[in-house]
Formats: sequence, C-alpha cells, structure tokens
Amino acid sequence: MTANNKWTFKMTPVRKVLIGLAAICLLVVGYRLAFGLGSATNLNDQWPWGLWIGFDVLTGVALAGGGYSTALIVHILHRNQFQPLARSAILTSLLGYLLVMGGLFLDIGRWFNFWRPFVSWGYHSVLFEVFWCISLYTMIQLLEFGEIATERVLKPFHRIIKKLMPVLLIIGVLLPTLHQSSLGGLYVIEVGKLHPLWWSMLLPPFFLLSSFFVGPAMISLETSLAGKAYNHEIPVSVLRSLIKIAGTVMLFYLVLKIGDLLYRNAFKWVFSGTLEGNMFLLEIVAGVIIPIIICFSSLSSTRKGLVAFGALTVFGVVLNRMNVVFTGMSKSLGGSYFPSVMEWVVSIGLVSIGILAYMFIVENFRILEKRHDHQAFY
Repeated sequence: MTANNKWTFKMTPVRKVLIGLAAICLLVVGYRLAFGLGSATNLNDQWPWGLWIGFDVLTGVALAGGGYSTALIVHILHRNQFQPLARSAILTSLLGYLLVMGGLFLDIGRWFNFWRPFVSWGYHSVLFEVFWCISLYTMIQLLEFGEIATERVLKPFHRIIKKLMPVLLIIGVLLPTLHQSSLGGLYVIEVGKLHPLWWSMLLPPFFLLSSFFVGPAMISLETSLAGKAYNHEIPVSVLRSLIKIAGTVMLFYLVLKIGDLLYRNAFKWVFSGTLEGNMFLLEIVAGVIIPIIICFSSLSSTRKGLVAFGALTVFGVVLNRMNVVFTGMSKSLGGSYFPSVMEWVVSIGLVSIGILAYMFIVENFRILEKRHDHQAFY
C-alpha cells in the first residue's frame, strides 16, 4: 500500500490486455444471460456439464483450497512460521470462490431462478449441499477479508470483525471439507458410467485430499510469482516446509489411490494404452509422483524447484478434474462436446478478472507483508 494513502493501479501492457479480456468476457456474459445457454455454449442433452462446470467450478473450488488449508496449518496446527503467507492465501482463495460463484451462476439454465435453493430445501440432493456450502463459505471469506479491508476503509468495524475472527476461522475450516468432498460425491452415483480409473467410493476423500495438497502448491506458485513482481520474497525454507506438508498428504493420496485401484481390480486399465489409461498416467506421474520427488529431494531447496512443484501439482489437480468430467465420462455419454468460443472467452475472462482484482488489492491493502503487528487470520 502506498505511503500517501491514495488508491493506485499502475497500467501496464499486460494489464491492458487483461482488462480487454475482462471486457469481452462481460459482453459475452450479457449475451448468454439474454439469449440462454443454447446460444452461447455447445452444451447439449448428452453433455449438460461442460467447461464452466468442469474448469470454472470443480477445478476452481479445488484451486481455491489454499485458504482453508492454510488456516488449518497455521491456526489449528499452530505452525506460525507460515504467518507471512496467511493474507495472500485468504485473498487468493476469496477471489477463487467469487469466480466459482460466477461460473455456477452462468451455468444455471434459467439464471433468474438462482435464488430458489435458498428457499427450496432439497436437502436430499448433493448439489443442494454443495450450493449452500460454497455460498456460506464465500460469505465467511468476505467477512474474514473484512479484517484486512477495515484497516483502510470502514475502520470503525475493524475491532468488531477482529473479535469475530476465531469463530469465522472455525467455520471457515469446516465448510470446505464438506463441499470439497461432496463435489466428488456427485460422481459416485455415476457407477458404470465414469471410467473405473476414476470412479470409486473413495471419490469424496480423493477430492478432499487433492484440494488440501493443492492449496500449499498454489500458495508456493503464487508467492514466488508475486515475490518477483512486488519485491516480497518469502524465505525458501518457509515455502519448503509448507510444501513438505502438502507432499506428505500427496504421498498418502497416492498410496490410497493405488490401493483402491488394486482392490477394485481396476489397475489393469492403467497400462492399457487407451486414451483413459494414458491420461490417468499423465495425471498421476506428472501431477503427483514427480511433485513428491521434488518435495522430498534437494530440488525443493531452490525457488525454481518450488515453482516446478507448484506448477506440476496444480496441473495434476486440473487434469484430474478434467479427466473426471470429460475423459472418464466420454464413452458412456456418447455424442460429442467441445467448448464454444464464448465458453472459452468467459473462462479466460473470469481468470483475467481474478488476476486484475488480485493486483489491485495487493497494491492497495496490506497483503504481502513479512510481518504484521497484529494477529493475522488465514
């Protein structure tokens, strides 16, 4: 934040491109709301879920898991050496969930009925639970960010929000464990339809575990990039300790995954040479095994190694969600689906909006600071 306390946002060529992408996205969003899903997307009766659900929602929710995983590590496990990462983690997570809510809204056929789950209690539906958990968690994150925001605006509310933080913290750790696992539960009912390499009764814990270990990976990647841009270098030793926690969870995830495949007699598909087998191998080798090797070797003692760990882990989780939504379901659904230009424009535009918001907030609020005089949450 600048010393003269003025709002700043330095324009650069990259930011102008991002603003252009965001503007085009908003135009397409307007078109989609006016003319419906059929005019803006390539979705059909066989493929009712596409890029907006697969990437913007399922993947977005997973990648935004850095908030709750950091809260658990710092405030439940009391690993205070990670405090310098706390505010950046909550900001990234908050923006991620806001974009997820945007993706959910756009994928509703009759978007003007978005309010119905708030009053129509379909509590037997997994989607109902996902909707409520994501909505409540987004609201909790907005309140938690208030602890940061009220340092500069609405200052009289700062003390009130700060007193509420312990309660918000507990709720903020609990809610994500529910909807992260429930997103996997959506595909448990697809037995016989989802390919055996991905279908499992353990899909809920698989989704939960992957959302947890991708959190530190996202933080490591984002902190390394932001460190160069904003001259905020977090010590390598701190980031290395953080990814070792992620690596331990990844190792457990890998063992559980292999054990599950062997138990269900599905391991034979891994080296079958089919598209599904090859995509699964790519997901596991590039997105899990190699990051584990980096994590527990000397490679993680360098910033390049930390960036590689973060990038590969994020790639692996993104590919996992895409494999579940598309690769694993393609044969059973039949037909064909490829995102329309408008679908790509909206997804890219939402990411651009998130990046722009991140840069503006970082430049105007106390986010990237190595030390704080007060207790930070998340």
